[in-house]
Amino acid sequence: MTPKSTGQKGRNGMKIGFIGLGIMGESMSENIVKKHDGEVFVYDMVHAQVEKLEALGATGCGSSPEVARNADVIITMVPKSEHSKSVYREILGELGEGKTCIDMSTIDPGVSVEIAGMVEATGARFLDAPVVKSKPAAIAGTLGIYVGGDREVYEKMKGILLYMGNNTIHMGDHGKGLVMKVCHNTLVAQIQNGVNETIALAEQNGIGLDAYTEAVSYGGGQNFYLDGKAPFIKDNNFTTAFSVENMAKDLGICRTMATEEGIRMPGMEVSLEVYKDALDMGLGRMDFCATIQAVRKRMA
Repeated sequence: MTPKSTGQKGRNGMKIGFIGLGIMGESMSENIVKKHDGEVFVYDMVHAQVEKLEALGATGCGSSPEVARNADVIITMVPKSEHSKSVYREILGELGEGKTCIDMSTIDPGVSVEIAGMVEATGARFLDAPVVKSKPAAIAGTLGIYVGGDREVYEKMKGILLYMGNNTIHMGDHGKGLVMKVCHNTLVAQIQNGVNETIALAEQNGIGLDAYTEAVSYGGGQNFYLDGKAPFIKDNNFTTAFSVENMAKDLGICRTMATEEGIRMPGMEVSLEVYKDALDMGLGRMDFCATIQAVRKRMA
């Protein structure tokens, strides 16, 4: 069993549950197990993922309701809006006064507000707390976390969130953490598309990726995406840290939000078209930097 960290305690004895042990959830829950002094209950539909966490000291459960029954704080990390809604409907009978739910999934803000109403009707508390950055940050416990919900509840849960991330920010009422997450990822996608298009243009004019990346670093175009992903693009290494299909989902949520607000976002639309091309090329489960292939194909 991995020793507990002495760095971020202060919720001693509180029982934490974690539902959803996928690419991100696996590492996020692992950090909780390592750093938290109380029991940690985990569940995933893939039993092998549960076994990984059991080996680190977590208590495996056979269902989502079992996690909710045993835990004081229930954290969920699932792929889509329909999955979050399904999980919370499933565990609703186990919720009540004294329990807090934190959905860290990236879903439609309106669906999250609906879930918050369901949860709070039981007497339990609810936060939306989606994360930014990808798998390496989840492993390191350095995620950024955007939180929506009651500020007092946020302050009480902040210590638990800091098991998984090193920056948390309260964005406002229910759903506002998700609004910020969608804004953030849409910005990343637009930066990424600008990088991809100008890489392709440079390559067609005989400038290689190494020279392009160094040259960009000399000016105002330097950006976190290029600095982090250039080595992977160069090596055609599209091992998934954050998938094409997940970013496409987030852009779809952004389009829905923009439509509801009557806002035109032409840059987002271009990025979404590129992501649709990437999905059509069968790149959905690859890392999102694989969209360079879709852009190169467009510009060939």
